Amino acid sequence: MLPHKESIIKQKSEAFSIRVIRMYKYLSSQKNERVLSKQVLRSGTSVGANVNESRNAQSTSDFISKLSIALKEADETTYWLKCLYGGEYITETQYLSMNNDIQEIVRILVRIIKTTKERNSI
Repeated sequence: MLPHKESIIKQKSEAFSIRVIRMYKYLSSQKNERVLSKQVLRSGTSVGANVNESRNAQSTSDFISKLSIALKEADETTYWLKCLYGGEYITETQYLSMNNDIQEIVRILVRIIKTTKERNSI
């Protein structure tokens, strides 16, 4: 069974994926924006996919690797959100809400990776 921190990251990353999917549907249908929104869809849902994959990691190194990929995808998602906001496809309120969620996920991922490395002297 996974430690509590991983279940929190799993819940938060899955909830964020759903938000990203809904945002993509809105942007593509209401704003006719498909390029940037497709990028944020890919990176934003990849965070949760990699967190989920980490649950079946074959080793501690594999676990850290999967979560490190999730962290990179979260950073990329931050970039695409900034582009969507800067391009005026999403409002400041929408941007801040999505950005707050992804930054919380980043903080959790960093803590899990750091703690795992410290416990396993990697």
